[in-house]
Amino acid sequence: MISAVLIASAAALAVPVAGALGHRRLRQAAGARLMRITTPNGVDEQGFVRIGGIEQWISVRGEDRGNPVVLEIHGGPGASNTVYGPRTRAWEKHFTVVRWDMRGTGRTLGRSGADGQGELCFARMYRDAVEVTDHVRARMGVDQVVLVANSFGSTFGLRLARQYPDRYSAYVGTDQNIHDAGRDDCAHRALLARLRAAGKGRELAAVEELGSDRRTWTAEQYGVYNKIAATSDPLTFRTVKSVVLKSLWFSPLHSLRDLGTLGKGMKLSEQILPATAGFDDWADGTRFDLPFFVFQGDQDVLTPADRARRFLDDVQAPVKEFALIEDAAHFASFLHPDRFLDLMLTRVRPVVTGALHAVR
Repeated sequence: MISAVLIASAAALAVPVAGALGHRRLRQAAGARLMRITTPNGVDEQGFVRIGGIEQWISVRGEDRGNPVVLEIHGGPGASNTVYGPRTRAWEKHFTVVRWDMRGTGRTLGRSGADGQGELCFARMYRDAVEVTDHVRARMGVDQVVLVANSFGSTFGLRLARQYPDRYSAYVGTDQNIHDAGRDDCAHRALLARLRAAGKGRELAAVEELGSDRRTWTAEQYGVYNKIAATSDPLTFRTVKSVVLKSLWFSPLHSLRDLGTLGKGMKLSEQILPATAGFDDWADGTRFDLPFFVFQGDQDVLTPADRARRFLDDVQAPVKEFALIEDAAHFASFLHPDRFLDLMLTRVRPVVTGALHAVR
């Protein structure tokens, strides 16, 4: 959803900056110590698994294999969640967290290069997600996993939850992306108003030229819109700089070369966006035969909370809940990982474990 605004920044991070590399190494070492899992029943596995005919990177981490298993579907497209490991370390006390670099992303891209990614399209990546789900279920010896999808990943997440409720004990969407075949243009109008108020004439002209109907946009035009939308909103831009870019730069799991690959992956993956513009989540169905949760940043200008709330109001599910993460724009779960964990513990974990109250 926001890959364009990160592409140039991620690539720039791969270029050494005088005086920064020593500090980076110190922060990486501290992050690596924080990430160690030493509990007797813990799990810390990273490696490549053959999914959809290519080698794809999967990480499985948690302090207790008996905890509920969470499978994340990252956003972007092409924006790996593996860089957030140190920020979300506390999650692994209560859940086994599975992170996967989708085809065209991160280490999966680095393994075989752009020409080795096979068909890079929504349908192929959706089938990959089903394969990854079944791999994780078999590897961890569980019938179901909690599906947590953020930003563009929630486009996959809604469809997985709707089609395969037997595989997932709950669905959790954050930075929830709701498609309505172009009916709602409120985010576009809000961006135009923001640009007018700020006197940003060049950006205003660029957004006006795009028009409000995303179904007509090219991948490059999606990039233009998302970059302007993110950089024109102060909270979103601060979050990108303080959370996203710092997580990239200080990640103990990524070398400078890896950072360059992450940037290339975000650019490469934008090609899948136009084919999803006509999706209609209401038309596809609002019945979900599993517990359904949406935890959204209250100031998200990219995937507005109001639209996600309207969709949830129409959802029919055994359990459904909506919660706002205050003082958060996009990337709400990574800006406030403690608040997101609290929601997971108080709203989700009791449902998926059958407990009457949150554990620990």
